[in-house]
Parts: sequence; C-alpha cells; structure tokens
Amino acid sequence: MTSTPTRSQADDEFEGKIAFITGGGRGQGRCHALALAAAGADIAICDIEEQDPEMPVPTGAPGDLDTTRRQVEALGRRCLSAVADVRDRVALNGFVDSIMREFGRIDIAVANAGIYSAAPIHQMPDHQFDAVLQTNLTGVYNTIRAVAPIMVEQRSGRIIATASGAGRLGLPNLAHYNASKWGVIGLVKGSAIDLGRYNISVNAVCPATIDTPIVRNEFTRRLYNPELENPTDADVDRKILSGGKVPMPVAMLQPEEITNAVLFLASDRAKYISGSTIDVGGGYAASHT
Repeated sequence: MTSTPTRSQADDEFEGKIAFITGGGRGQGRCHALALAAAGADIAICDIEEQDPEMPVPTGAPGDLDTTRRQVEALGRRCLSAVADVRDRVALNGFVDSIMREFGRIDIAVANAGIYSAAPIHQMPDHQFDAVLQTNLTGVYNTIRAVAPIMVEQRSGRIIATASGAGRLGLPNLAHYNASKWGVIGLVKGSAIDLGRYNISVNAVCPATIDTPIVRNEFTRRLYNPELENPTDADVDRKILSGGKVPMPVAMLQPEEITNAVLFLASDRAKYISGSTIDVGGGYAASHT
C-alpha cells in the first residue's frame, strides 16, 4: 500500500517546481507524485485507466487518476491529469502542451509508466511482446522526446526513467521485459550525453520487485508458484527470499523506497549525477554486474 505523505513532513525542496509523471494513476507513479507534491511541487500525471484484455496483469482502471489528483490537491498542490497512453506520441505531446499552458514549464519528468507479462520466448504472444516493448521502452523515449525541447530551452531539467533490476540480467519468461529495461538504461545513457550541455540530467532507477498491483495479483502468484493449487502473496514472498538473490531480508519493497531514489535524483543534491542508474532492491544488484 502507498502511504500518503503530509505537508508537515515536507521541507519544500521542490517549491515552485513542476513535475510530470507518467503512469501516475497508481503504484509507483502515484507514490512519486504524492511525495513530490508533499515537497512543494505542482504535479502533472497521465495514465491509461483501462485494462488491456490481452495482458494478464492489471494495467489500469477508471478513477485511478482522479484518486491521485485528489490526494495531491489535499497536500495543497495543483494537479493536472489526463488519460494518455505513453505509446501514443500524439496524445503524449498533446498532454505536454497542456502542461505548458497550465504551468509554463516542466522541471522534472519521471518516465514511470510500465507493464509486464511472462511467457517463454518460444510461446510469447506477439501482442504481449509488442505492448511491453512499446510501453516500457518506446514510452520512455516518447516522454523524453516530449519534454527535452522544453528543458533545452529552459537550460535545466531532471529526467528520471524507471528501468529495473531485470535491465541488468536475464530472467526466465521475461525476455521481452528484460529487453525493454536493458533498453531504458541505454536510452538514459545516450540521452544524458545529448542533453548534458543544457544542464539536464537523465538517470534511471532500477527497482527489484515492488509491492504494487501489477505484482500483487493472481497471475504473479501462479507464475512464482506453479506447483501450488492456490498460491498466496506470502508464497510469492517466500519464493523470492528462498531464491538467494536478495541478500537483505525483504521480498518486496514498498513504492516509497523507489520514490526516495527518485526524489534524490530530482533534487539539487544530485545535480551532477547523470547517465547513471540507482539500484533499489535489498542487494539484488549484488548478484550481477
């Protein structure tokens, strides 16, 4: 569950800043939006708000954006929201135009929207392969491409993309997801080189498994525990811990742990960190290079 911060917890580090978060309707995106708002930023969010019938995990639901918007406004910040798919370049550019009309600038862009499915590569449904690559990788490109000209003109900006621990190694049943997240890291590094001269940083966070609706569902429970008739979330946690790849005693991290990294990268404390990745996964990164 994502906890709601309060303004009393904030230090107004982002007072006067405008933060744009894709996939802001739920999960990590909502958590990022609320924390940035609690620290003083005004917020713009987009998401798809619908279930893709060919994807086995939750992809969105009506009302997600309104929930995030109300929670942001309860913190005393403005929030602009729109139903927009990051795969749709025209829709995304149109929303960025709306942000500029409303706020006049974009200081922080968090390319967070993402989905996943799972199947062996020789059985991978084409739609799932396409949806994962187009959302997780092309969607990040579309976001960067939409905000970069604005930040170039401003001569400042922070771009943070959600990659994954799966962007550093291969995992069974996740070849398409691996490819998308490896691609995000490469995209971040190249973009950091292109945009650095304009005082724009581009970085990625690499979460391990995070306790959000895209993971806490029947499909994932059965994926991790095909031998069980009625697997539970606790069975998933035990399987992760027994796998030996997470040395710290945590199976799934809370979204706030990723948000902490996002806020750091968005801040002046990280002004000269660019083209980098921050792994947040209880030591998951220790098992690969």
